[in-house]
Amino acid sequence: MNLLQGKISSVMNINCLRRNLFSASSALPAVQLPAKKELHFWYILPDEVNSANLLNQYLEILSPCEKENIFRMRGEQLKKRALLARTLVRTTLARYQTNCQIDPKSLKFRKNNYGKPEVDWQYSDDWSLPPLHFNISHTSSLIACGVTVDSTIGIDVEEKQRRLKNDILAFARRYFTLREVEMLTGISDPETQRQEFIKLWTLKEAYVKALGKGFSASPFNTFTVRLRDSMEKGTCHASHLISEVPEIIIESSGDPNNPSENWQFVLLELLGSHYAAICMEQDMISGGNGSVPINLIIRKTIPFVKDEFMSSGTDVVVVGGLTRLLGPA
Repeated sequence: MNLLQGKISSVMNINCLRRNLFSASSALPAVQLPAKKELHFWYILPDEVNSANLLNQYLEILSPCEKENIFRMRGEQLKKRALLARTLVRTTLARYQTNCQIDPKSLKFRKNNYGKPEVDWQYSDDWSLPPLHFNISHTSSLIACGVTVDSTIGIDVEEKQRRLKNDILAFARRYFTLREVEMLTGISDPETQRQEFIKLWTLKEAYVKALGKGFSASPFNTFTVRLRDSMEKGTCHASHLISEVPEIIIESSGDPNNPSENWQFVLLELLGSHYAAICMEQDMISGGNGSVPINLIIRKTIPFVKDEFMSSGTDVVVVGGLTRLLGPA
């Protein structure tokens, strides 16, 4: 039996009284549904979760299929990250309540035709279903979940120190558009070039995930990611409300099935170590004019233990996109 299974199994053998007391003291605090034009971004750092009791509690809220998938994985850290990812989704969505308490263990999920997971609400017709959309992304050191109401989203997180086995430009020529390759080729400093490549990759990944069709249906070389200064567009914004950073836009290759104008982006730097890209359906945000910022609430969490609001500063830097960083009400 491996280490993680051993830890979890040993905790499962504790007596019922102790288990009930632990669960009763670890309820999930309720969170208000995201408002229109608002996105909630939750993340967890795997290195901060080391309690065997807590890992066991997380395991207990997963479905039998999720548990089986985790224990089939090789490597303790890989299993732990998979457990945390599924836990983050379930505990985050369970917080958003309408007229009844949601048990994270009771949540059901389905996949669309392209494999993108969605919530499959299993409640009666007279229950007010929250129209939640979510998306998840993870690296070895950070796991994130984005949540909106009525607006389709995609998110991606990447480590700033991510290394590529292949030459960056050779990799870009394989996956990126000519315009993006030209932009990268024009950067002489290798580290700057690598950082710009990672930013592009993160934004492209978030866009494809928002479309919900997968990489094969939306190849990276069919659309260009570009930064556009607000002055170029002839709009200006109150600097105390919106970060003074370039707007991020998508230019399609001309495919009518690729609605590139329907999306709005935010690119963040988290903790000085990660990039996080957010792609959110624009029609629901601003009526299609692209001038209204996304209201963004960022929380670092350890489910059942603590939540922490993250604000602009050393922990969160807005790199691109129109956004307001909001704190607790």
